[in-house]
Amino acid sequence: MIAPTWMRLPCLVWSIPAQRTLSLFSSSGPSNWTKVVSDAEKIVGYPTSFMSLRCLLSDELSNVAMHVRKLVGTQHPLLNTARGFVYDSRNNLQMRGLVVLLLSKAAGPSHTASDLLAQDMVSGIYPSQRNLAEITELIHTAFLVHRGIVNLKELTACDGPLKDMEFGNKMAVLSGDFLLANACTGLAQLNNTKVVELISSAIGDLVQGIYSENSNNNEENNLTDGVDTAAWEEQTFLSHGALLAKSCQAAMELAQHDKKSQRLAYKYGKHLSLGHKLNSDLQPFVKSNMGEQMAFSFSAAPVVFHRHIVGQERWQQQLHQAKTRNQLDYSKLVATVKSEKGVSLAVNLCCYHGNKAVEAIQAFPSSEARAALENIASAVTKF
Repeated sequence: MIAPTWMRLPCLVWSIPAQRTLSLFSSSGPSNWTKVVSDAEKIVGYPTSFMSLRCLLSDELSNVAMHVRKLVGTQHPLLNTARGFVYDSRNNLQMRGLVVLLLSKAAGPSHTASDLLAQDMVSGIYPSQRNLAEITELIHTAFLVHRGIVNLKELTACDGPLKDMEFGNKMAVLSGDFLLANACTGLAQLNNTKVVELISSAIGDLVQGIYSENSNNNEENNLTDGVDTAAWEEQTFLSHGALLAKSCQAAMELAQHDKKSQRLAYKYGKHLSLGHKLNSDLQPFVKSNMGEQMAFSFSAAPVVFHRHIVGQERWQQQLHQAKTRNQLDYSKLVATVKSEKGVSLAVNLCCYHGNKAVEAIQAFPSSEARAALENIASAVTKF
């Protein structure tokens, strides 16, 4: 059987002369990442790091923030999510909005758009496209908050009092719903039926993807040995790629670009999202030699591919061997996964998606915005 193209190609990315590389996974510290994001934001003329700040500083969420302080001292995930909005400098929470704005500027005004509409552009971007970028971030943030709901049946004494954990779940539901409601209101105000349909379907994809992800994310039993790369990509696209891909397409629709431009924007968002997720999944395996033991999800790409290669029976044996006093030794398991081809398959697939993302936007005019998009796509292939 002939291997897929992405398995046979070396990890190469498009050459971009005289352009600075935007590293999504910089090893030189938060200050460098902040500068990278700041440089990209200057291109679109919009501080995306505070894109959803208007909603987050509303009276309703200010009250929620005060209540969340009651969770200090517990292990409720909502606390980490809240800290991420302020301190996250490595996997910037606003990257989706930034990509939507960069694509909007890279594509420019449509030939079919009226001159009157073009007069509303600021830094080469329509106001409706900026609103769309904010809506995309609100939806993403809402689902991040909703992911902070914990299974009360699995709590231990060190997690915190049951009453506080129940309260944290209520806050996660209410604040996530509030953000999602604001996003839907903004979506309706765009007055574009096709955009409403696109983003609504992306929300549906998110729900389906997260449900599937939660169903499969059991260490011992739920992931079967039949999950191959195609199945992993399909599931991951729903939970991590559909929102950005369809938001990029919607940005082209708002500017009245043709079907081809919409399709290319969709492809860029899709491949960038999958490449970004693969890079994130690979971090514990490519950095495991640095002396720091990193836990990882059993739905991470290298693990899924490894299980598919070795089969369920051998995987169960390897899990048993990696346990010490019923505690899983992640360093042993990392070495086990790296002993087969799961990691190299994930690396090759990551490079493939990075290259496909760059390829998708070559039809757009050469510009600072397109160069930034190319650099971002190239950066997800760096480890």
